[in-house]
Amino acid sequence: MSKETPCIAVCIMDPGTSLCLGCGRTLPEIARWHRIDTAERQAVMSQLAGRMADAGLAQPELAAGPKSD
Repeated sequence: MSKETPCIAVCIMDPGTSLCLGCGRTLPEIARWHRIDTAERQAVMSQLAGRMADAGLAQPELAAGPKSD
């Protein structure tokens, strides 16, 4: 995926929060993502980790990257 998208190809919407379990975006954000400018994308991306944490949603292992022992 591009650096300008938080998508990790785990596209499942949480029914309780309306957030994507993979990236934390809402459906409207996902739908207009290709039409917004870089500054707005970065603003949304800077909120995603906090948004997921506030909603009590764990990001998938895929998003966490490799584990170190």
